[in-house]
Amino acid sequence: PQSEDSTDRPSVAEQCTVDAADNLPDVFPSGENLRAMGSSGDELYVLSLADACTDSAHHASLAPSRDGSQCPDEGASITRSFEQCCTVLEEGEISSLTDDEILLLLRRGKMSARRLEKFFPDDLSRAVCLRRKLLSADVLASADSTAGALRELPFTSYKYSEVFGCCCENVLGYVPVPVGVVGPLLLDGKEHHVPLATTEGCLVASTNRGCSALLKSGGVHSAVLSDGMSRAPVVRFPSVLDASAAKKWCEDSGNFACLQDAFNLTSRFARLQSVHCVLAGNRLHLRFTATTGDAMGMNMLSKGVDQCVRHLCTVFPRMEVVSLSGNFCTDKKPSAVNWILGRGKSVVCEATLPASVVAQVLKTTPEKLARLNYDKNLVGSAMAGSLGGCNAHAANVVTAIFIATGQDVAQSGTSSACITQLEVCAAPEDGGESSLHITCSMPCLETGTVGGGTNLSAQQACLKMLGVNGPNMEEPGQNSAQLARVICGTVMAGELSLMAALVTGDLVTSHLRHNRSLSSLHSQPSSDRGETVQAATSSP
Repeated sequence: PQSEDSTDRPSVAEQCTVDAADNLPDVFPSGENLRAMGSSGDELYVLSLADACTDSAHHASLAPSRDGSQCPDEGASITRSFEQCCTVLEEGEISSLTDDEILLLLRRGKMSARRLEKFFPDDLSRAVCLRRKLLSADVLASADSTAGALRELPFTSYKYSEVFGCCCENVLGYVPVPVGVVGPLLLDGKEHHVPLATTEGCLVASTNRGCSALLKSGGVHSAVLSDGMSRAPVVRFPSVLDASAAKKWCEDSGNFACLQDAFNLTSRFARLQSVHCVLAGNRLHLRFTATTGDAMGMNMLSKGVDQCVRHLCTVFPRMEVVSLSGNFCTDKKPSAVNWILGRGKSVVCEATLPASVVAQVLKTTPEKLARLNYDKNLVGSAMAGSLGGCNAHAANVVTAIFIATGQDVAQSGTSSACITQLEVCAAPEDGGESSLHITCSMPCLETGTVGGGTNLSAQQACLKMLGVNGPNMEEPGQNSAQLARVICGTVMAGELSLMAALVTGDLVTSHLRHNRSLSSLHSQPSSDRGETVQAATSSP
């Protein structure tokens, strides 16, 4: 037991030296290197004894702790009572507490794990490390122990200052995702190398083949048809007549101007374009649409719509606000209203591929591709009752670019709405060859180049690859619109290549070659493993 008198208690460094020296193997003289066995039992980590007892080692060491959290051991056990630790906390000297003492405060409810970053604003990595230790200890104490789960989840060498208060809470680390590149994609006369973050083998290789076919055919042309993010609150009235009166009031041009003024005062960039009202009994759904500069814009819309609703409450005192979002927006759910009216950027791309390029790069003919597109993307989707899914796999490319560039990945479900159309253009009468005309229409691409995940360094790097990082100061909104164009053009490349693989029958063989992890086959029976390896390594 330690004396409560601080003068009788050894310092953290002294205690660490004593404890460590007691456990030194005989081969190591005192004061030399400390050899500590990693928690996995088969890894050796070597630290200097002095470094093991300093704060710098606490933050710089990458050695896993015995609890599997990968956080370095503090080097000192609890040396103060709970009451003493509480006093230190109340005095604002939390940085002087050891990790074990902080964990004691966390377990006793004196501190909250979700607020650790606020306690360590200048050392966010320590907050993450403490949370990992706390979770690992809880897992160890459970009946179903999976204490090693965090060992493979990295957390070091990351800018948590970009995350805190913006992207994530209760942070334990980060999940690395491979990023491939396709291109050049020749879009509107300019070449782009497009980053795709994905774990699906074949996606990058296949999309790259589509880019090659488009490049050899003169590239892709694009147009942004509309730009407007939407938010749709739902309000309730005592009667249908009251709700109908409110609908008519909102549709009056003079009254709409009042709503515009209220909305536009909430932002430098958001500008209200329209409000579309629909009635369901005595409930009124109001779909506000506005431009939002280079931001995706949901926060801007929510803030501006809130002001509009407050204004409506002064006009209709008996109106009850049910929710700021009534699902008529529609956000993160496929819907007919987005498909018809659009949400975010509505983009269309087109290209014409000569038959010779189709044969050389895609190994098929324009006639076969057009026939498959009709049977699969149009008739097949209609038979399935697909909503916005008249395409081969637009979501693959949209999601991969969304992850790479820091978009709201949950919106890939709505942003992937796409209709792919192919038709054969006959050879001209004066000679030449036939060609394949392809268009991709995407009415609700929800993109942004500022805010949210676009603030993260790696995602900014991918945006810089495309030349659209941050706001466009000269023409606000052009960067996010250009990103939408690039996504639509890349979707077209992916559509072409996948459709060609389906026509030629290469889909299965290519996936066996590129989308199988041989490292995961060790757990299979030897007979199955040999069979799978043979299939995975065979040429398509």
